Amino acid sequence: MAKSLARTGSRRNGRSGSRKNARRIPKGIIHVQASFNNTIVTVTDVRGRVISWSSAGTCGFKGTRRGTPFAAQTAAGNAIRAVVDQGMQRAEVMIKGPGLGRDAALRAIRRSGILLNFIRDVTPMPHNGCRPPKKRRV
Repeated sequence: MAKSLARTGSRRNGRSGSRKNARRIPKGIIHVQASFNNTIVTVTDVRGRVISWSSAGTCGFKGTRRGTPFAAQTAAGNAIRAVVDQGMQRAEVMIKGPGLGRDAALRAIRRSGILLNFIRDVTPMPHNGCRPPKKRRV
């Protein structure tokens, strides 16, 4: 069998360090999406490029435990720990959804030491749009 030669200009062996840690981000936006089943925390820079994210599911919570406030607090702490290391000091918080993790995630963000410019609720509210599904009869 012929030996495979390592390509010199390839992407895999061309990088000489992690690009994620090279960026310094002084300001960013923290998006918290809290549904009844899960809480997803995404941290972006001001242009909207994702820097770090975490969810209750990736933190190891399974099933109905993903929708709990403690799971949301853990997810927010994991997402923010990565960006504090990259030098983020200020942030804006956008909270979306009706879930239990809204307040717990916000409490974890406040505790992390990042200065919050403002907190905005961006939950989509219909102006009497689509007809809702019929009520369940159990």
